[in-house]
Amino acid sequence: DELVKECIQEGTKLVQAIADSIFNLPSTEDADGPLVKLPTPTTKLPREKHLPKPKPPTKWEEFAKKKGIKKRKKDKVVWDEQTGTWKRRFGYDRVNDDKDIPIIEAKMTDEPGVDPFAKRQDDKKKRVEKQEKNHLQNLKQAAKIGALPSHVQLAATALPITGTQAPPKKVTKDELGNVAGMAATSTASGGKFDRKLPGEKPAKKQGKHRKFLPVVEGSGIGSREKEQTENVLNKLISKHSHEILNAVTMYNVKKEKKARNKRNQEGKSSSATNKLKPKKQLHKKNGKKGPGSSKKGKAK
Repeated sequence: DELVKECIQEGTKLVQAIADSIFNLPSTEDADGPLVKLPTPTTKLPREKHLPKPKPPTKWEEFAKKKGIKKRKKDKVVWDEQTGTWKRRFGYDRVNDDKDIPIIEAKMTDEPGVDPFAKRQDDKKKRVEKQEKNHLQNLKQAAKIGALPSHVQLAATALPITGTQAPPKKVTKDELGNVAGMAATSTASGGKFDRKLPGEKPAKKQGKHRKFLPVVEGSGIGSREKEQTENVLNKLISKHSHEILNAVTMYNVKKEKKARNKRNQEGKSSSATNKLKPKKQLHKKNGKKGPGSSKKGKAK
């Protein structure tokens, strides 16, 4: 607590000294308030990074300077005569796209049997490769002077150029021995049948032989496949036992729900069919009547 109080007191003194020195400077009135012009700094702070070196000109820049070619800004949109619309100069749906040309006019210098569309694609591929090669050459020239761009310096070790000026690290004897031992034991036999050099010491780290189960199951090692499979399944089941139980319960619930819905539908369908059936008319069976039966019921 005492240390914090002392730090606050010292900070307050420094801030008060800066404020006093600022208010002692001549000021001018403004609509927003008084304005003070700060004096020129007397203490020069050193730079963290060195001043960037000028980038060497590329071959095209040297050629353009020699011939007096000036760089002019091109429009992003160009009129396309084939479609009669404005299109981009580069990128998707650009002007004079090779995919938009259905027919290529043959020339007298064309060889018979050569596909002009495939030839145009090959020429474009060669132009891209040449441009990439020139780009790498320019980076090499810049790396010799030490004027690589900032975005290339971060990935200079990954580029096929000598961008880093750091000296190569010397490999020690132990590291060479470890690498030689790893190379010697990298074969399937673990270096057992390899030819030894005169004076070569045995490898420190012997390779491990991988043991595979036989294809045909039998006694001995052949019966271990079933045990390994059971162990893997037991681990999986024990690890995800709660998920498996949840899945089983959900399956049982869905199964019971389907069976219940099926029974309800069958009951509804049976009741509907009974309602649609016509009702049978009940007819009384007329028994044999005697000759005096018609006169029965007539009373005078």
